[in-house]
Amino acid sequence: MLQATPVKLKADSVKLNYYNDRTKRDLSVLDGIDFSVNEGELVSIVGPSGCGKSTFLAAVDGLVSIDGGRILIDEREVTKPGPDRGLVFQQDSLFPWRTVQRNVAYGLEIQKILSKDEIAARARKFVELVGLAGFEDSYPRELSGGMRQRVNIARALAVDPELLLLDEPFAALDAQTREFMQFELLRILDRAQKTGVFITHQIDEAIFLSNRVVVFSARPAKVKEIVEIDLPKERTLDLKHTPRFMEIFRHIWRLIEEESARMGLLRVH
Repeated sequence: MLQATPVKLKADSVKLNYYNDRTKRDLSVLDGIDFSVNEGELVSIVGPSGCGKSTFLAAVDGLVSIDGGRILIDEREVTKPGPDRGLVFQQDSLFPWRTVQRNVAYGLEIQKILSKDEIAARARKFVELVGLAGFEDSYPRELSGGMRQRVNIARALAVDPELLLLDEPFAALDAQTREFMQFELLRILDRAQKTGVFITHQIDEAIFLSNRVVVFSARPAKVKEIVEIDLPKERTLDLKHTPRFMEIFRHIWRLIEEESARMGLLRVH
């Protein structure tokens, strides 16, 4: 009998409200989010603009508290930020006065577990992993946007998180760099053997990167549908032009279109 793949992340009826100062009432943002991510998967979350995708990711990282349900990582409940999660934002958050290697080493320095030499060696390892060997002593201002995001990913991975959380990490990149970074992310996660949750507004990006795509409804967000991406494991640019890829794209677009119409963002005929 085949052994079941362990569940890395489980969202169990997650609810979250924000207090609205103008109306003096709670605004429901997440309303019973239920899904799981298996070890080794990359799962993307898509949905209408403003539906709560980034809020959910912040809750998984422990940056905001939830009002109901549970978020579990390796069966441990999330109550605050921790080193078992690495978060990569849309805009790079590098320190301009630190070199590439010292930016990657920052989280390790904060942990104060490894020696100075061990931190340097581990930082070099992840600089190399993301394809930036030779740029260890460069400063962020000397790098392209795609290179800076690779430094951000290396810094998140260097602390050896169980789960990598990516909040629209390629949104600020030009189209060509964005496609290159999609390939790079798949390569990096495969070599590092990490599990990831990826937020994006780009349906084709979600399909290309993911094992599954979770579609959020309009706010207050529920899981509208979980779409299995039954495409070849080996991802190539040609894959984006295949009939099956386009079929999945149209299906996800219709789901989001329905929810966008409910929010009044567009009209569906």
